Formats: sequence, structure tokens, C-alpha cells
Amino acid sequence: MEPSTNPSTKKNTTLAQRQTIYQFLLQESSDGELKKGSISEIASRFSVSTRTISRIWHQAKFQIDHGLPVDLSSNKPKVVGRKRVQINLNQVSEVPLRRRANIRSLAKSINVSKSTMHRCIKEGVVRPHTNAIKPTLTHENRRERLEFCLSKITIQSLLSPIPTFYDMFNVVHIDEKWFYISKPSKRYYLVPGEDEPLRTCKSKKFITKVMFLAAVARPRFDSLGNEVFSGKIGIYPFTTLAPAKRSSKNRIAGTLETKPILSVNKEVTKSWLIEKVLPDIKAKWPQGHIGPIFIQQDNAKPHIDVNDSEFLEAASRDGFDIRLCFQPPNSPDLNVLDLGFFRAIQSLQEQEVLRTIDELVDAVQTSFERMPSQQLNNVFLTLQTCMKEIIKVQGGNNYHVPHIGKCRLEREGNLPLQIECDQNLLDDAILYLNQ
Repeated sequence: MEPSTNPSTKKNTTLAQRQTIYQFLLQESSDGELKKGSISEIASRFSVSTRTISRIWHQAKFQIDHGLPVDLSSNKPKVVGRKRVQINLNQVSEVPLRRRANIRSLAKSINVSKSTMHRCIKEGVVRPHTNAIKPTLTHENRRERLEFCLSKITIQSLLSPIPTFYDMFNVVHIDEKWFYISKPSKRYYLVPGEDEPLRTCKSKKFITKVMFLAAVARPRFDSLGNEVFSGKIGIYPFTTLAPAKRSSKNRIAGTLETKPILSVNKEVTKSWLIEKVLPDIKAKWPQGHIGPIFIQQDNAKPHIDVNDSEFLEAASRDGFDIRLCFQPPNSPDLNVLDLGFFRAIQSLQEQEVLRTIDELVDAVQTSFERMPSQQLNNVFLTLQTCMKEIIKVQGGNNYHVPHIGKCRLEREGNLPLQIECDQNLLDDAILYLNQ
């Protein structure tokens, strides 16, 4: 072992070093006695004090004299310094939720410091939770949600030990969403010393926005995993072209400008369905499909009735059988767009720098096309797992969106096409409906 370059440096010896020192001491001893000057020589060799060498020797001799095995482990305490403050979790749970909205309020309620509470959150002793408001469900809402989910179980699988949900290949989900040029508050990650970005607008209450109508179906893949149908029917902005009323530095009067339609009514919705959504469904739908195609919409007032004559006439042309249907009221969790696909599109759109309505429209449509079809397929699987949870809670919405590790299953080639549902859950749900 090489000596240290600085003998005066005080350091703690490791167990291996102490064992090596003891072996040198044994070589310098005779009948249990050390040779004169051997302690100083070994201390110099290992760059430690003579007291350290002497202590190792006397510790080993004491253990040998008492018939004990030689153990040169350090006697220093394993935990040193000020003891950490431990919080009482029962005390935390007794604090009203309204006082657990931030670290300062919670720390004050249980009489600990903010740093102690922050440490407990980082260590996972106390977990942060973002709580979202869910729609209030009436008893009739719960029944409709439960009946809707039960109707998605295949009849053939009801005769088997393990019922499964439909593959949902014949359903198109549509919904509307506002997209904004910018948000009042955005998060960025900066390096030390970097200037904070300055974002300005005339009024945060009137940030430019455009409503979009999106239509998606479940993607399809062949036996080798190659995409046959992306499932992305289209995303359509509610905008119109109008001539500018007066000249400005950007354009002269009369120039056609893109203007958002801020009031979307039944007539506008019907027009977009007939003129935009239906032609795209017919153009993009996989060939060889047998049976009707259902367009599922929520119960918003601008949505048209399922028996609207104009829509039915347009939907039945070209040999197609396209029908409208409603999802249960107060049930955004039963639409794949609300369930996750809109958020994915928005996260991509917000990465762009936007200044005009045309740029916003282009960014949203580009983000829609950029979304991988496999991710859309995963949302359809999540929808089926949510239906299973809804059956568990008898039509309620007090459940957590389950995670089944879809990315891992896809890598392993085990991603299911349909989610299974226990027969016992179905029996309990039917019993609840019959009460």
C-alpha cells in the first residue's frame, strides 16, 4: 500500500486499511510484543497518527485475550449530526384538505418548518396530488354510464369465461376544443443567469382562440404491425374568411382575413359534419369494412339530433351506412379525445411560436398529423380500461385511470387488442341495474 503524499492530513481509515495495518503489526511483533519503534514506522508508512496504530493493536490484543475473533470495524456511530425531524402522518391526515393546498400552510398546521415538509415530499413520505373537478352525476347518469359500458361487451364473449370489450373499429369519436395562441402562465426551464422571457398581450381575458372539431377512429395494423389506417379522420377549425374593414400597417382594407367563429350553433356543426367530416370518413375509411359506422358525440347543445334528415341523407350516399350516436351525459371520460388525445395535440401545439390565427390553425393541424397512430390506439385501450373501472364503481366517476404499461407491452409484442372484464363485475353491475 502506497503512503499518502501528505502525512499530516487527518483521515478516517477504512476497514481494509485497518486490517492491512494489523497484518504489518503482526509481522513486527514477537510473543505478543511489538518491536521498539514499529508503531512510529507503520504510522509513517500509512500516513496516520501513532495513536491510530496503537489503538488498532490494543483493540486486536483485547479481543484475542478474551477469546474473541479479531474485528477491526469502526466504533464510530453510523449516523452523526442533528437528528431529522419526523412528522406524524396521522397528524397530517387530520389537517383539513383546504389547508393542505401548499407547503407553507401544511407545515404551519402541524408545527414543522417548510424545509422539513419539503424534504418529506421529496422522499415520498407525503405525496403531492393534483385534483381535478369531475362532473356531478345524478342517479340516472350513473345508470346510463353503466348501461353504455355494458353494451360495449361483445355478446360472443359473454358465453366465454372471460368477457371482453368490442374492438371499437367501427366508431368515430368527435368533439370540439378551444385552442389558444398562448396561455396566461407557462413553465420554462432556464439556466442560471439566463434572462426570463417577456410575454405580453393587451388583455389576458381576450387571448386569441379558435375552436376545432376533431374526428378520430381506432387505427388498424396488419399482422406485421404495419399501419393500415391511421385513425385520424381530421381536425377542422371553426373559422371563416372575411374582408378587412379598414386598412392597417399589416394589410389594406378588403383583404380576406381568417376570423374565428366564436358562436358555434347547430347549423354550423351540421355544416361541418356534412361538408368536412363525412367526406373525409368516406375517403379515408379502410376498404372492405362491413356494417355501420357510428359517429359518437357528447350531449353539447350545438350537436345535431341522431335523426337529422339532412345528415342521414348525406351519410347514406356512396354506399356508406354512417350513423350518429350520443355518449352518456356528463361523461367526457368515455370519449378518446377528452380522455387524452386533445392534451397530446395541445402539448405539441404549445411548443410553437404563434402570432396570427392562420399560424394557430396550421400549428394545431400539424400537431394532429404528427401524433403517432400508435398513441391514438393506446388511448382507445385506455378507454376500455376506464369502462372496466366504471363498471366496478357502478357507473360513477370516482376512479383512477388505470395504467397497464402499454409501451412495455408494445415492445414485448403483447399489447392486447381488447381489454378483458371479470364476470363477477358484470354480475354485480346487472344486479345494481335491476335493483
